[in-house]
Amino acid sequence: MTLPTLPLHSPSTADLEMLDDLYRRGTPENTLRAWERDLAYITAWKRAAFDTPLTWPETEPVALRFILDHSVALSDTTGPARDTADALIAAGLRRTLVCPAPSTLDRRIASWRAFHRMRNLASPFNAPLIRQARAKARKAAARPRQPKSRKPITREVLLKLLETCDNSLRGIRDRAILMLGFASGGRRRSELTALHRSDVKPDEKDKTLIWLHLSETKTTARGQTPKLLIKGKAAQALIHWIETANITDGPLFRPISKSDRPLPRALSPDAIRQILRHRLTLAGYPPDYASPHGLRSGFLTQAALDGAPIQAAMRLSLHRSVAQAMQYYDDVELSDNPATDLLE
Repeated sequence: MTLPTLPLHSPSTADLEMLDDLYRRGTPENTLRAWERDLAYITAWKRAAFDTPLTWPETEPVALRFILDHSVALSDTTGPARDTADALIAAGLRRTLVCPAPSTLDRRIASWRAFHRMRNLASPFNAPLIRQARAKARKAAARPRQPKSRKPITREVLLKLLETCDNSLRGIRDRAILMLGFASGGRRRSELTALHRSDVKPDEKDKTLIWLHLSETKTTARGQTPKLLIKGKAAQALIHWIETANITDGPLFRPISKSDRPLPRALSPDAIRQILRHRLTLAGYPPDYASPHGLRSGFLTQAALDGAPIQAAMRLSLHRSVAQAMQYYDDVELSDNPATDLLE
């Protein structure tokens, strides 16, 4: 992603190159990837809707049209909005004619506003009419919050998945990924694939304990993530993978070649999803029984089932919001609430 050209009175070319590098180093990888996807989508939408490229700053009528086009279901309609959506579907940038989720619209608008800030320009989405239209669109398209994973991967499910992991290098790797992903507080797949060998350090006094250092997470900035403690079977599985694959530096989790050798590059975040689907199938579950986020929701659900204090669970999951983490506890604790037995 390259910063746009600014007006002549703006910083020099050298300064812009340094600023571009600063954005890359100071922005999480997930955000950069989202910006790239959103920029491609917005550019294609503008071309399909108006047959013109993006302009900077963008006009308010274009911003309003973007909101309106993404605030209705288009399956039973005709007109410019439907034609634009069909073009985006044909280009592989839109999946269906269903009204996008409000969060999707919010994210794309947030990206568009960020692109304006990069150019030192005011965003049309700050205009009163546009702000009001966006708020109304959010309410009109509101839908119940859907869990990121159909089912939580609790301890019972996890143990069945681990039974499918044999002593091949791939099995050893998958066992380490699943156990670390769960035991470290329910790590996101991007956090697992971003780990390096240098992020794993045995405790100086107790070699059965491992300290895990995440460079950054969705809720913590780079360099501000607290170290996480891994112990027991999860630590043993991780050490077994490191020693068996002879991982001395570089990415921690890697693809395995057909000859059962680790490759030098890191796994992609999507590879975690594929690994989980494969293990679910081998364990007798439907492949879509749970997504990688099920490790995160499963960790908190299991913590609630075992009676672990929510503060202790959050120390590993790194949730910033108690209310968000408490949702998992509420679902478990509701059945034990004595108020539900008043007529018994």
